[in-house]
Amino acid sequence: MAAIATPALKSRPRRRSELGLLLVGAIFVVFAEVLVYLGTYNRFPPNLWLFALILVVMGLVGNIANRALAPEADPVVLPVVLVLNGLGFIMMQRLANSPVVSAVHLAGYQAVWSALGLFAYVVTLAVFRHSRDLERYRYLLALAAFILLVLPLMPGLKDYAADANGAYLWVKLGPASFQPIEISKILLVIFFASYFVEKRELLSMATNRVGNRLLPDLRGFGPIAVAWLASVGIILIERDIGFSLMLFVLFISMLWVTTGRWTYVLLGIVAFAIGTFVASHILSQVNTRIEVWLDPWKTLHTTGYQPAMGEVMMGKGGVTGTGLGLGGAGYIPVAQSDFVFAAIGNELGLAGTSAVVVAFMIIVGAGVRIANRAHSDFAKLAAFGLTVILGIQAFLIMAGVSRLLPLTGVTLPFVSYGGSSLLANYILIALLMRISHEGSADAIAAPAAYAELPLAHAGG
Repeated sequence: MAAIATPALKSRPRRRSELGLLLVGAIFVVFAEVLVYLGTYNRFPPNLWLFALILVVMGLVGNIANRALAPEADPVVLPVVLVLNGLGFIMMQRLANSPVVSAVHLAGYQAVWSALGLFAYVVTLAVFRHSRDLERYRYLLALAAFILLVLPLMPGLKDYAADANGAYLWVKLGPASFQPIEISKILLVIFFASYFVEKRELLSMATNRVGNRLLPDLRGFGPIAVAWLASVGIILIERDIGFSLMLFVLFISMLWVTTGRWTYVLLGIVAFAIGTFVASHILSQVNTRIEVWLDPWKTLHTTGYQPAMGEVMMGKGGVTGTGLGLGGAGYIPVAQSDFVFAAIGNELGLAGTSAVVVAFMIIVGAGVRIANRAHSDFAKLAAFGLTVILGIQAFLIMAGVSRLLPLTGVTLPFVSYGGSSLLANYILIALLMRISHEGSADAIAAPAAYAELPLAHAGG
């Protein structure tokens, strides 16, 4: 009886802590809304009470869903996600402030997608009550991922207007457009996790002798290599460098965590160098982005204008920023998606960008903790893969905007404008919360059997 009663007692403080954090986050977003209107229109926002009520309702919906469907899940992840989502909505209002009608449309669409994302979060928790349900359908999910990847190549479905920047990523169904790759990345994480766990011993054990060294049997890499090469190949055909790099990092990191062999990491770095060299000769975008990264001022009036303007505006933001609605973030091209991080740097300064970085660090740290506490090897690896795909996407775009790395064209999760990204990332967070609930419940019910162990031991 004690083992049954303890989780119930433990879950209430977790959800109460989450509710408190959600309310604090709502206050922060409401305060930012007031600042945007004061800085942009010199007046208080109309229907501020309704805006605050909607934020509170969204927080309550997430909290109630967690209480009912994942009461033992991490209490920090959802509040941080909703704050990032709220900051993204505030920036949409700020960036599209002229004319006012455009601002309503841009921010309004983002609000609708945010609500749909939260709905997808609740549905995902309700449908997938156990992480093992995903493991059973790995090949079906892999097939679905590949179908989603090739959809933008279909002439009848391709959205030419959205793909005007040279990458083929968008699919148009009636009045709506979306990026299928956002969902396919989650499906590939599940497939990789399931396959790696099943073939872990084959991939880890050194059975083939090459000279003086023993190497693993390469036959186990067959299906997974085909899956990865097909995914990356399709994305390269679609001329998207960002998601191709994300899948590459995902594949290598999950393989390393599974086997613990640094040899795979070294081989991955070599493969990446070769792939970059080949891509630079096949895709002109690679050379262009590297040249712009090295010196955007050389092509200031063409390809270098966006990163140069982003750099200037971030510099003008200084430490504390110009203030919401008082800066020049609107002069940055495509600031609502690719360069929203630069817009935050301009109006919230180093303090604002640091807060965003810390927010993603909190999510990634929570994801790693969830992976360590997961109740099965599949859940451990799936949680790690989901965390990697979210963390590396955030890192690539923030590093690209700040010119630490070349631009990759990915969006900043939960902050950038876009429905596909919001829906996919809310589903991703729901899966992490499901694994977190299972791991925490097991740890409370059976503390003697619980241990935070890595998936694999370090090896050569």
